Order: sequence, then structure tokens, then C-alpha cells
Amino acid sequence: MSAPRVLVVDNDPEMLAMLRRHLEGEGLAVAAATGGREALAAIAGARYDVILTDLIMDDASGIEVLAAAQARAPATRVLLMTAFGSLETAIEAMRQGAYDYLTKPFKLAEVTHAVRRAVDDQRLREENARLRAEVERQFGFERVVGQSRAIQAVLEQVRAVADSDASVLLLGESGTGKELMARALHWSSARRAGPFVPVNCAAVPDTLLESELFGHEKGAFTGADRKRPGLFAAAHGGTLFLDEVGDLSVATQVKLLRAIQDKAVRPVGGSEDIQLDLRLVTATNRDLATLVQDGRFREDLYYRLAVIPIRLPTLRERPEDTLVLAEHFIRSAALRLGKHLTGFTPEAVEWMREHRWPGNVRELENVIERAAVLAAGPSITLADLRTEFSVASAAASPRPTLDELERQYVRRVLDEVRGDKQAAAKILGVSVRTLQRKEKEF
Repeated sequence: MSAPRVLVVDNDPEMLAMLRRHLEGEGLAVAAATGGREALAAIAGARYDVILTDLIMDDASGIEVLAAAQARAPATRVLLMTAFGSLETAIEAMRQGAYDYLTKPFKLAEVTHAVRRAVDDQRLREENARLRAEVERQFGFERVVGQSRAIQAVLEQVRAVADSDASVLLLGESGTGKELMARALHWSSARRAGPFVPVNCAAVPDTLLESELFGHEKGAFTGADRKRPGLFAAAHGGTLFLDEVGDLSVATQVKLLRAIQDKAVRPVGGSEDIQLDLRLVTATNRDLATLVQDGRFREDLYYRLAVIPIRLPTLRERPEDTLVLAEHFIRSAALRLGKHLTGFTPEAVEWMREHRWPGNVRELENVIERAAVLAAGPSITLADLRTEFSVASAAASPRPTLDELERQYVRRVLDEVRGDKQAAAKILGVSVRTLQRKEKEF
């Protein structure tokens, strides 16, 4: 890492020379400016981690230097040097954004300590900003791949409501990317610093869902040996994402409606409410309007959830994105597998364009992942996409049983990863123990 860059500003040439020598001796890269106007020119031409400036100067004050630094590079930390009689002005400067001040006369050790603290603070903030930008790149709108009008229209809708706290209902078939869009919504909102808590309502038994969502007190039911906060509480300050909300029982719908209306939840077995501060995003692949008409979904809850309904298009409605997505998935798969994959053969491209993709983007991703594992060369072929085994061998032999298909596929994956059971288990989506058991069975 390069030495921190410090600009020292003072009308007194002797003070300036002393501070410069001292800070250079501390391993800092120091530039000097004799007076405020010279400092303003230096700030216009270069960036500094820290500026150490006198407050009272004849040509331009330390306040003007502070303002120029903030306009040029807001991350720069500005330290003011001031006489005792100017303390009020220094404190006012801190209200305007100065990092700290030193009162003359001071010891050089105090200068070193103050500058080092300012450097550490500046670099910590820059690193936090870099990490936040990286997180937003990984989980924000950048992860939503597609150039079609259909998906761009959805992104425009989501961006428009990102900073609102209004409830969003994401509608669309399985595999259209509802959770991905919910995450992008969260990471692009004012709540990005808070948690994103996803819940698949269909995956939790109805008898346990209330406890999962709202929490429970110790002894609330058999097996409740300790107090447990619910997922609503876990999402405090952030976003709660309820997927497959169309599968909720009517009883759970009533409790969810009450939580939304009261902005509070009461744990199972509890006597006091917990106030909520979160944004609710829900999703379903079911037609909630029809469920409302059939009496299987509460109308009042539907209107609470669907303040902003957003429908995600199927892959069939955005065919121009198929190849864009496929290329994105093959790059990701090649990176994970450590393989050199350059693209698809013309026959593979044609097949992908004509396939209907009933499983939408998720199906496409799974097919590309499997093809990347099986590919013998740098290009994904039609045979790699359509089946785990070559079309020719499949046509020449009797149809294999499901057990035979499983055995052949497991062996193929193990061959691809050269017997690495952990890597194979990850690709197959099973535990290493399950893979070992399968090998014994085979």
C-alpha cells in the first residue's frame, strides 16, 4: 500500500517546514502549501488522504480550504490547527465536516497521533465504500441479466420503488427470478445496511410457520426449551422476503395481516408485542386474484401485500435474453469448475433459442451447469445440453432405468472432478456422506 498523502498548509514557513520534516519522518508522503491560496491550487490538482491546515491565514482561511477539499474529494479528512482564541471557529468547522482540530501550541507526537487517526478513518471509510459497492454489484441490479424490453421494464419499476417502504408483491412462474429481484430491491434501497431475510413459506410446515415468523417464548409448546426470536424480528431494519406466500393457510394469513396492520408481532406464548421496522416483499407463482375469488386467500391481505405488484416475465416472453443468460451462466460455471469453456456450438445455440424453457431461467441455469460439467471440449455441444449422455449412444441402446441414469451421471461427475468427492457432492447437490452411500450402492 502506498504511503498516505498529506497536505500541510500554514502561512508560517518555519512551522510548515517543521511539520513537513516530522511527518515525512513518520513515513507519510507530504506536500506543503504556504497559505490558503496555494492550498486551494494544490487541492485542485491532486488528491490527499489528509489535509492539515492552519485555521486563520491571510489569503484564504482554513474554512475555505475545508470547503474546497469537500468539493474535490469528500473522503479527504481535514485537520485544523488553531490558537486557543479561535476554538469556537474550529468547533463550527467540525460541524461543517472537519475531522478534528489541534490547539496551538501542540506537541509533534499529538500531530502524529491526529494524522494517523485521520488516515485510518479515511481508509476505513474508503474500504467500506468499496465493499458496499462490491456487495451491491453482486446482489443489486447488476446481477439481473437481460437486455430485453420485458426485463428492462421490470427493472425500471423496481428502481422506481426501491427507496419506498411500500409492500411489493412479485408475481411470476417458478424460475423467473423472484428472489433475485427481491434481493436487488433490498440492496438498492435505503435499507441496504439492514438484513435481508428470505423465507420460503411452502417449505415450512404450517404448524411451525407461526413460530418461525413471529418467534416463541420458552415453554410455549412441546420442545420450546428456549426463547427464540422470529424471522420478523431478524429482519428488523431491513427487508423480509416471504416467498410462495400464496401457499399460506387461512389461519396464518389472519396473523400475517394483523402483523402488517399493527406493525408489530407477538411471539407464540408471549404477552407483549414486538414493534416492527422492516419492509415486506412477497412473491408467489400462483394467481392470487383467483384465490381471492375462490375464498382461499384473504382479500384484505392481498391488498396489503400488493401495494406495488410487479410481474416478472417468463423466459418465453424474453427469448432475446436466452443466449445472454446462457453466456453469463457458462462463464460462472467455468470459473467454479476451473475449466476453459469458450461458448456454444451453432447447433447448441439454435436448440437453446427454440427450446420453450418451461422451468424458465432456473431451468436454463441448471442445463448450462450440467453441460459445463459434461463438456469434453471448450465449446458446449447440443449433446451436452440435451442429455447427460451422447445422443448417439442413447439412441443406440435400450432406454436406461432411472437407477442406471443416476449411476452413470454420478460416475461422469466424479470423472470430471478427478474423484474429488467434495466437489462432486457440491455439483450433485448432495452431502459427501450421501455420495459415499451412493457409490457403495453402485
